[in-house]
Amino acid sequence: MSDPVTGARVLAVSRDDQHRFSKPTMRSIRLVEGVGVEGDAHAGEFVQHLSRVKRDPSTPNLRQVHLMHAELFAQVAEHGHEVAPGQLGENITTEGLDILSLPRGTRLALGPDAVIEVTGLRNPCTQINGLSSGLMKELVHVDDAGETIRLAGIMSTVVHGGVVHPGDPIGVHLPAEPHEKLGPV
Repeated sequence: MSDPVTGARVLAVSRDDQHRFSKPTMRSIRLVEGVGVEGDAHAGEFVQHLSRVKRDPSTPNLRQVHLMHAELFAQVAEHGHEVAPGQLGENITTEGLDILSLPRGTRLALGPDAVIEVTGLRNPCTQINGLSSGLMKELVHVDDAGETIRLAGIMSTVVHGGVVHPGDPIGVHLPAEPHEKLGPV
């Protein structure tokens, strides 16, 4: 199903049963098909993010599993922001994979069983500045061409459930071309 990406792996996994910004890291998480991370406040067939529930609670949940690339932590550290896995609210911290360049519909195999499908870029909120003042402008900014750049990870849905552990390899299965660039979800 997926092509191995040399060195791509799960660095950390996190979940929280409350709607808090950061999530504690765990020894493992269980992904549930069509729902998300078992025991996480954002798991559900329909949208669970509180601001989105207020707008339309019947909206499909395209944000079941949030992935963040660990390489971002070193990048923001250069600007004085110390960030560790789970602190930006992600469920899975990856390493060795350029997740922001993946096209919409990419399927990621996580460990032996779990498969998720990439739905889009995370559109973060200003709560990020509560973790470190000024961090939001590092994660979302406008480039010289006037394009909004979002670096706060990607969102996905669960296609096939399974348990995910730190250290699990990540396999990548790209969708058929033409590839659709990720947009915010």
